[in-house]
Amino acid sequence: MGLRKSFGPTVALAGVDLVIHRGEAVAIMGPSGSGKSTLLHCLAGIMKPDAGEVHLLGERVDTLGERRRSALRRTRFGFVFQFGQLLPELPADENVALPLMLGDVPRAQAVRQAASWFGPLGLAGMERRRPGELSGGQAQRVAIARALVTRPAVVFADEPTGALDQATGHETMRLLVEATKHNDASLVVVTHDPHVARWCDRVVEVRDGHILPPAPDVNPWQGREVNAR
Repeated sequence: MGLRKSFGPTVALAGVDLVIHRGEAVAIMGPSGSGKSTLLHCLAGIMKPDAGEVHLLGERVDTLGERRRSALRRTRFGFVFQFGQLLPELPADENVALPLMLGDVPRAQAVRQAASWFGPLGLAGMERRRPGELSGGQAQRVAIARALVTRPAVVFADEPTGALDQATGHETMRLLVEATKHNDASLVVVTHDPHVARWCDRVVEVRDGHILPPAPDVNPWQGREVNAR
């Protein structure tokens, strides 16, 4: 609440208030430089705001030390990035298992848990393929599995379909939204694409470091409810 963040003379966040409910999918939209990625990074504990507070399930995140925030990012947060950021030298199942292994889960157990995600995400039989042997859409589904394998409270997705064609992006968003809701996780998606935002329950527009008030009686998302809370 009241998040402020500046980079030198440039104000990225100018007192942002945002509440995300459990199981809710929220799209954060805005042009380049509007502050949307800075907002995501502050919410996810990647960077500290200059002022304001970030809370997760009653725990204040922004005052934690780097070690504790890093542990939180491994266990309570999941991440899906535009280009997946899979490790090219590891097969898909070990890429998914990596957050578990970093949390001291034995390798064999971690890989078994990781493999259980491949069927539901349409990746059965691809467990031992390396990222270079996967299509863009398959790689993003592996990234979704990696984000969810620890059963996090929140999944943060930064332009998750930006490197995909429209049809593949459509399917990726469907899987991402369905999988997070199935696990009762919240989903925060940063995007500039209204076709991506329409998959979410609510759209938050950011301009010049501020969240814009929702326009009354306007629903630009073609029949999907837009909730302002």
